[in-house]
Amino acid sequence: MVTRGARRTPAQRSRRRVEPIYYWFLIPTVVLFTLAITVPAVIGIFFSFTNSIGIGTWKFTGFTNYIALFSDPLILQSYLFTIGFSIVTVIAVNIIALLLAVGLTSRIRIKTGLRTIFVIPMVISGIIIAFVFNFLFSNSLPAFGNLTGIPFLQQSILANPDWAWVGIVIVTAWQAIPGSLLIYMAGILAIPGDVYEAASIDGATKRQQLVRITVPLIFGYVVINVILGFKGFLNAYDIIKGLTNGGPGTSTSSIAMTIVGGLTSGDYAYQMANATIFFVITILIALVQLAATRGRSAL
Repeated sequence: MVTRGARRTPAQRSRRRVEPIYYWFLIPTVVLFTLAITVPAVIGIFFSFTNSIGIGTWKFTGFTNYIALFSDPLILQSYLFTIGFSIVTVIAVNIIALLLAVGLTSRIRIKTGLRTIFVIPMVISGIIIAFVFNFLFSNSLPAFGNLTGIPFLQQSILANPDWAWVGIVIVTAWQAIPGSLLIYMAGILAIPGDVYEAASIDGATKRQQLVRITVPLIFGYVVINVILGFKGFLNAYDIIKGLTNGGPGTSTSSIAMTIVGGLTSGDYAYQMANATIFFVITILIALVQLAATRGRSAL
């Protein structure tokens, strides 16, 4: 028996009755999540073992769709492009975001205004950004190249199958940098100022402080940005759709574009198998994220 005023033990607190209000918040969310995501996913996985075209009759075909995926050059090319594009974009985004975060947390007078400017791309729709940059790459830059006589700019980079991916990386990074920037700024601002003062007294330069103090102390934030960024870029769709629509040809067709295109063209079961494999890959990346961030504190 617990006397009045006595502190409860952890075991006693764990047996305390859960307030009903928590269930009023939890149950509707679980139901909506199940109906909107879990049930459609299970249905899709089920039909990946059939020859369904999305409507009408169907029959089981076993692993036929999965076997065909590994010999389909278009599917393999979409995976290679998406993974390569994701790796390059993750590297570019994190390097630029980290450098900007260091600059925007330093003692400069206009850092508040610059912070506002640099986060603007994060609140703009990806498809709108893609259409704007499509116009710049297809019209403004070629016009400037013809005016100045620069051969490289006279043709749209999006029309070149060897270089169209560069335009996609530029636009995707432009929109993704603000999110990583905010995370890095939070990490840098959490570092005690005494650490830098002690380093300055010992004669460490700004570059040495960045390499030997800032980066090691925010390494947990680096891991989070890299994993979240890579997972996000694997799902790239709207920016690629607005810039190249997967072209020229299929050189910039991402996994998401391939899946959506197949679902709308009567290739339902085949693309459901593709989506299932993509789902498994995403789960593996999530497990890597958990393993990489387990036990890491903010500092």
